[in-house]
Amino acid sequence: MTTALTAPGRPAHRDPNILRWLGAYAASMAGDGVYYIALSWAAVQAGSPAQAGLVMSVSALPRAVLMLGGGVIADRFGPRRVVIGSDAVRCAAVFAVAALLLLTGPGLWPLAALALVFGTVDAVFVPAVGALPARITGKAQLARVQGMRGLAYRFAVIFGAPLGGLAVAFGGAATAFGLAGLLIAISVPLLISVRVRELPPDDTAGDGTATAWRDLVTGLRYIRRHRVLAPLMLAIALGDLGFVAPFNVGLTLLVDQRGWGASGMGWVLAGFGVGAGSASMTLAVRGRLPRAGWTAAWSIIAGAIAVAALAYVPSVLAAVGVALVVGLLAGLSGALCGALLQTHSDPAYLGRVTALSSLVSLGLAPLTMPLSAAAIGAWGTGPVFVVSAVVCGLGGVIALSVRDLRRAELPC
Repeated sequence: MTTALTAPGRPAHRDPNILRWLGAYAASMAGDGVYYIALSWAAVQAGSPAQAGLVMSVSALPRAVLMLGGGVIADRFGPRRVVIGSDAVRCAAVFAVAALLLLTGPGLWPLAALALVFGTVDAVFVPAVGALPARITGKAQLARVQGMRGLAYRFAVIFGAPLGGLAVAFGGAATAFGLAGLLIAISVPLLISVRVRELPPDDTAGDGTATAWRDLVTGLRYIRRHRVLAPLMLAIALGDLGFVAPFNVGLTLLVDQRGWGASGMGWVLAGFGVGAGSASMTLAVRGRLPRAGWTAAWSIIAGAIAVAALAYVPSVLAAVGVALVVGLLAGLSGALCGALLQTHSDPAYLGRVTALSSLVSLGLAPLTMPLSAAAIGAWGTGPVFVVSAVVCGLGGVIALSVRDLRRAELPC
């Protein structure tokens, strides 16, 4: 759909086109939250804990293996078309499993197949979602859009999981899968109504005859030679590698060791969510922060220090306060890094740029969780949190060390 977009100077939060996209994104992410609750519950009912864990991890492999190829597809066929197709496939798959559960009861093989489909579709969905904002608004609004996207994600996390739990409680896994499919389905007509800016003929992802492999190599070469994107990718990768394990499996083990219980875990995660949401709100309202590269670098470093401190706090209340700081700094650095990726990338390469940045956080960083759990069992939470914080902080050090990234700005 090629058409003029919004009136010049209209802020993103008053742009109906962006609000339709945001509504579609929020509905899709809320559906994801319900889906994961339904999948975990159905898997536990159908098999042993080990089998349930295997089902939950099935989607990780295709996501990691196919993510870079998904970036090529998003750039070749257009991010809007790919997101619509991805949500349609996910919706159909979830409805099919819901119907199967109603007819035959839970089984591990259908659930594993559904997880495999979701992981495969995610490999193209994630790069397309990252590439779409640059096609629906101008560069001056991309930072604000990143903040709004962060708020939509937090909204989906807050409401998706409880909705999934209620659906399971009142109607079982089949009802929860049906609700997930309905939420994802809401996104499709909204996405169809979103208007996008087509790329000029000389600014497309490929020449029509190039192979997908050549497109991938071209995109990786583009990133490697870019003075801002190349070090930014490394900073993001190190930040994710140092952050994911401590704030997932590490936090669970820390809470268990301290005897804070499930309620303590909930309060700590709530503190993190409030901090991350506040960072997204700040960027959504302001639209731009000066010295974006410098601010992102120091946010990563300060956030890493806060992650290390979390392992040594004496009480739940202190942990909630530290988690709030971690969320604020991680949310700020994440939003700024995302905005810098959006504004410094050529739109023709954004699918591949997003794929590479997402590959680490969604594909590789989760693989460190079993290693971190084993290390905590051997040496305790403190040393492991500190080592993870050092890895995370190195991302900020790199961002400060590279002149072009340190001085990178967001458009006015």
